[in-house]
Amino acid sequence: MYGLMFAPSSVTRSVLLTGIAMLAFAANSVLCRLALGPELIDAAGFTVVQAVSGALTLGLFVLLRPGRRASAKADWCSAAMLFTYMICFSFAYLSLSTGTGALVLFGAVQLTMFGVALRGGERFPVLSWAGLLLAIGGLVYLVSPGVTAPDPIGAMLMAAAGIAWGFYSLLGRNVADPLAATAKNFIFAVPPMLLVSLFFLDDLNLSPQGIALAIASGAVASGCGYVIWYAALPGLTAIRAATVQLSVPVIAAAFGVVLLSEDITLRLVLASLATLGGVVIVLMQRAAKTEVSGRS
Repeated sequence: MYGLMFAPSSVTRSVLLTGIAMLAFAANSVLCRLALGPELIDAAGFTVVQAVSGALTLGLFVLLRPGRRASAKADWCSAAMLFTYMICFSFAYLSLSTGTGALVLFGAVQLTMFGVALRGGERFPVLSWAGLLLAIGGLVYLVSPGVTAPDPIGAMLMAAAGIAWGFYSLLGRNVADPLAATAKNFIFAVPPMLLVSLFFLDDLNLSPQGIALAIASGAVASGCGYVIWYAALPGLTAIRAATVQLSVPVIAAAFGVVLLSEDITLRLVLASLATLGGVVIVLMQRAAKTEVSGRS
């Protein structure tokens, strides 16, 4: 046990946990590319192993922790969004680089949540609209035709994964026990993944290395990553939590360069600056609006 003089402050703890969680989320993209790039495992098999290992890890954390237990009630809508995210994520990385995939994913997540906010009646100031258009323009530029453009099918699949994750996040906003809910949703997402994998039996490829990478993705990057993230969330405002996640594409791209020898193209750099910069503008405006509302 730490002595009082060595006990980390709540701020230090929150920063440390947040940083580790972002590394875990970025590692998810890297592990997927490490497994699928050299064809060490097929995409459907990777997703099944990832989901099962994630479900087991999260379930174990929920069972071993003191206090609350998960509700037995199924949330099939959330499970369906999680299933869509995971299956599209894996198949998208058959053709996308690590950094490109992560940028499309997180850009789609944020734009989905902004779209739902607008549809729900939230009013955006002019600067927020400018940021939103900048972010959309960055993603459009990234996938527009050209020599360095990403595979269009991969980009569409990753955008679908981001949209699904955006709705999954929105569905879980008012969940009393998010860790237990995530564990439960992982469990309920496994059966449809097994069903989908039957359609890709001809592509079945399960090498020991591929299985190990899929387990690492599900148990460590996803399972442990979510546990750490939910431990960090109490020290973050909603705006800060959304903003810090924008570091994931940058971290993932850096890992892709170091571990996979991927190139960082000018297109990716410019698209990242536009997309992430635009999202930051919107988030800062929303934070300012929240602060003003809190004072009035």
